Amino acid sequence: MNRLTVLPVEFTTVGITNTIYPAIVCDETEMVLFDCGYPGFFPLLTSAAAAAGFDCSKLTKIFITHHDYDHMGALAEFKQAYPQVQIIASCIEEPYISGRRKSLRLQQAEDIYPTLPEEQKDFARNFQQKLQEMKHVAVDCCVSDKARLDCCGGIEVVATPGHMPGHISLYLHDYKTLITGDALTMENSDLAMANPQYTLDMATAKESIKKLLTYDIEQIICYHGGSYTGNCREALQRLVR
Repeated sequence: MNRLTVLPVEFTTVGITNTIYPAIVCDETEMVLFDCGYPGFFPLLTSAAAAAGFDCSKLTKIFITHHDYDHMGALAEFKQAYPQVQIIASCIEEPYISGRRKSLRLQQAEDIYPTLPEEQKDFARNFQQKLQEMKHVAVDCCVSDKARLDCCGGIEVVATPGHMPGHISLYLHDYKTLITGDALTMENSDLAMANPQYTLDMATAKESIKKLLTYDIEQIICYHGGSYTGNCREALQRLVR
């Protein structure tokens, strides 16, 4: 059965409720998950998948769009539970996911720490500790721009640097759907650029959005915000004007 489903995963931290939107696509032989949540989110994601009719023990691949801990935090849990799963990420992101290089997000947090007001430093130290404690996982397959997997109707890698240097999005050909990771977000039911506070290079991020205009897109799935099914081309053009 060929199927694409967005998995809303709701959670509460410090009294605030949030939702992330990983996605699963499958065909007769493959089941592919795109990003996997914060550390400890394995039961939340597998429960959300089960509620949508997916058995995660049948997962064959997990794409990681980039190494932020809300996107790869539960990766070690998935790999431990399902060792057959192939981990796929960009060649640029691989050393950060595997732990061979220091997280760029951790480096950013350490760099800005001395400039923070005292009342924000406890939160900042806690954030740094979470990044330091994140478990790393070997990447089984490194991919580059335009790489294509001939499963689930065709999955094409789209390099979308900016938020992170090796950030990728994934274009699902049969579904005319773009999975954007953090290249785009949804705000008030409309598409928006990723939060500048967490985007390492906004100029490059904007150039990446221009590149998306070359694709025939009918649905955009944002990890933060969910699905956009309006006029995707018009919405993208508005962002790069």
